[in-house]
Amino acid sequence: MKKSSLMKFQFIVLMTLFCSFHSTAQQWGLYTLYATKNGTQAFLIDTADTPVVYKTWTFLSTKKSGYSAYLVPGDTLVRSFSNSGNVLSGGGITGGVQKVTWNGTVVWDFVYSSSTYCIHHDICPMPNGNVLMISYDVRTGTEATLAGSSSSSTFYSEKLIEVHPTGPTTGTIVWEWKLWDHMCQNYDATKNNYVTSIVNNPQLLNINYNGSGSLPDRYHMNGVDYNPTLDQIVVSMHFMNSVFIIDHSTTTAQAAGHTGGNSGKGGDFLYRWGNPASYGVTGTTANFVTVHDAHWVPSDNPNYPNYLAGYNNQGGTGGKTAIDIWNPPYNGYNYTLTVGQAYTPAAYAYRFNSLFTATNEGNSQQLPNGNMLVNNAFGAIYEVNATGTQLWTKASANSSHAYRYSKCYVRGPLSSATATATQILSGTSDTLKATAISQTETSPTYTYAWSSLPAGFTSNLQNPVISPTTSATYTVTITNTALSCSSSANVVVNVNGSSILSTSSTANPQTICDGDQVQLNSNPSGGNNYTYQWSSLPSGFASPDQNPTINPSSTTTYYVTVYSGTDSASSSVSVTVNPIPSLPIISQNGNILSSSSTTGNQWYYNSTIISGAISQNHTALNAGNYQVKVTNAYSCTSMSSIYTFNPDNINDVDKQSNILIYPNPVNDMLHIEGITDNNKPIEVCLYNSIGKCIYKASNTNSINMSNFEAGLYFISISFNNETNYNKKVFLFK
Repeated sequence: MKKSSLMKFQFIVLMTLFCSFHSTAQQWGLYTLYATKNGTQAFLIDTADTPVVYKTWTFLSTKKSGYSAYLVPGDTLVRSFSNSGNVLSGGGITGGVQKVTWNGTVVWDFVYSSSTYCIHHDICPMPNGNVLMISYDVRTGTEATLAGSSSSSTFYSEKLIEVHPTGPTTGTIVWEWKLWDHMCQNYDATKNNYVTSIVNNPQLLNINYNGSGSLPDRYHMNGVDYNPTLDQIVVSMHFMNSVFIIDHSTTTAQAAGHTGGNSGKGGDFLYRWGNPASYGVTGTTANFVTVHDAHWVPSDNPNYPNYLAGYNNQGGTGGKTAIDIWNPPYNGYNYTLTVGQAYTPAAYAYRFNSLFTATNEGNSQQLPNGNMLVNNAFGAIYEVNATGTQLWTKASANSSHAYRYSKCYVRGPLSSATATATQILSGTSDTLKATAISQTETSPTYTYAWSSLPAGFTSNLQNPVISPTTSATYTVTITNTALSCSSSANVVVNVNGSSILSTSSTANPQTICDGDQVQLNSNPSGGNNYTYQWSSLPSGFASPDQNPTINPSSTTTYYVTVYSGTDSASSSVSVTVNPIPSLPIISQNGNILSSSSTTGNQWYYNSTIISGAISQNHTALNAGNYQVKVTNAYSCTSMSSIYTFNPDNINDVDKQSNILIYPNPVNDMLHIEGITDNNKPIEVCLYNSIGKCIYKASNTNSINMSNFEAGLYFISISFNNETNYNKKVFLFK
C-alpha cells in the first residue's frame, strides 16, 4: 500500500500505532520523504521551518531515482530507479525497483525491461510485501489492426503486474492485468472487440479514442494505488485524462476476461471518472487537464474518508495545478451507473487550487488531521490545512512524489506476536512471545501489555505462560517508553479438546478393489459416554456409528470426531480404492477359446482352475463349462460369464477329407494317412483330456501311443497354422 493509503496503514492495517507526534501550527506528522528526480539520494526531513535532514539514503549513479519512493513498516525504502539498459524510452520510464533497508543495504534489485515491456512511473508497495508496477505492453501494428484499431501503428499499451520478490534480483509475477484485454471499437465489425455502442460499454476502453496523446504512447498510465478493504486498484492515465478502478480479487486468467472476482466483472473497468467523452458520453467536459497520482483518501481522514483523489496538473484556476477529491458511487464491490450517461459525481467534492503549474508528475497526500501534503514535482513540497492555508514548505525538492510520516511510523517499534504452539489441547501450557524491531533507535526500552479476546487474560511480561481452556486471540501492545510510541500485534491460539481424550482410527482393509467392503474403526480413550461423527473427503459419507461399514468407489479419507462431554478429539484414515479390470468375454473358433483380455488370464473348467492355462487362447478338448478370470496390476480380478463348450458341435473334417486315423481305439501305434501335402506346412498336436498338448510333430504319419496312459485324447491337425481337423482318440491297454 502507498500514497495516502500509507496513513491508513499506519492506523488500521496489520497493527495499531500510537504516538505523540510533533505539532507546529497544527501540522501533522514529523518526517517527509522525497527523492530528487534523476538523483542519487533520498531524504527524510523533519517539519521545522527550516527542515533538518533526519535520514539520507545514497544510491549508485547507475540506479538514479526514477519516479516514486515509499517507506514501508520496518523502515525499508521501496523505490523505482532508472535502469541504464532500457530499450524503450519515454517520460516516466524507470525499468527497475529496489528495496533498501534503513542502513542502506539493497535487499532487492529487480529489473523488468525489454523491447516489448518496461515498467514506468508509479509503483505501489502492498501489505503482503509484493509490489504493484505499471508497465508498457508493446503491441504491433498487426495486432492493433486485428484489435479493431483504425491505425496500423505500434501501440504502447499498458499492464499492471504484481511481483513477489524471490531473491536478491528475482521476482515472480503472481498477478497480471492487461489493458489490451479490455478494448472495444465500433470501427470495423470484422475485427476483434467490436461493439455496436461505445457509450453502452464503459467497462471497456475505445481503442480508437485519441485523447490528448499520440501513438505509440496513447494512454500513459502514471499513478497506481491499492485498496486492501475492497481488494481493488485505481490507476490514472495521462492522455485519457481519466481515473480507472479495476478488481484485484481476480486470478490472472479472470483479469484477462469479463467475469469473475468480487465484482463479477473480471478485469473490466468497475469505474472511470474525469473524461466521459472517452466512452462516448456527449455534452460533457473533461475534469482533468492531465492527471497523475490517482489514489484513495484514507478512511481515517476527517473530511473525505474513502473518497478518490487525483492530481489535476493544469485543470485548476488559470491553468494552475489543482488537487481534486470526489466521492465515487459505491455499490458493494461495484459502482452505480446509468448506462448511456456519465459516471457520477458530476463534479468534484473539493478542489485545492495551488499557486503553481506542474505540467507533469506530482502528487498529494490527505493526512489524518484534515491537512494535505501537496508536491510540485518541479519545485517545492507544501503542507496546507483544510482551508488551504500553507503551514509548511520544503523548497526545491524537485521530487516526483513526496510523503509525510508520523514520528511513530518511522521510529516506533514494529511488533510481532507468536506462540510456542498455536494448536493445543485444553489445559496444556503454552508460551506467548513478543518481539519488537526499531531500526532507528539504539538500545530501546520496551514495556509489554497483553490482553485476550474473549477477555480474561492480561500480563505485563514479554513472554507469559498460558494454560487456556478455550481458543482466544492474544494481543500485545509494545511501547518504546522513551518515544511514547506503541504498536500492537496478535496471535491466535486454538484449543482442541482436552489433554486426556484421544482417538485413533483404522480401516480394515485399507487398500481394496472397487466394490469391496471396508470396516472403519474408531478407538477412543481418556473419556466416557462417547459419541461419534464420521465424515469424508471427498464428501458424501456421514455416520454416528463407532465402527461403520463402507463400500467406497474411489480413494477417500475418512474423519472421525469423538465427543466426551465438552471435550473432543479427532483422527483420520485413508482408504485406497483400486480399479477392477473390465469383464472378460469368451469367444470360440473351432475348439480354441479366446479371452477379450490380452493379459492376466487364468482359465477354469467346470469351476476348477486349469493348471498352466494362463494364455489369452485356450484349446478346449472336453465338453463342459469354461470361464476365464482376469487379474490387473492392482491384483483386482474380474470373472467372465460361463461359456459352455461342446466338441460334438465342431465339424468333423475327416468326413469331407481323405484323412484316415487308425486304429481307433488304439493300444500302441496310431497311424495317420492322407495328410502329406508338400504345398502346405502341416502340424499334428496330441492333447490330453485337460487340453494340454503333450505331443507335437510336423508332417508325421504315426504317433507311438504306448508311452501314454489309457484314456481320452484329442488329435488336432493344422494346415498353414489353421486348425482344419480335430478327432477324438481312445487309448486302451
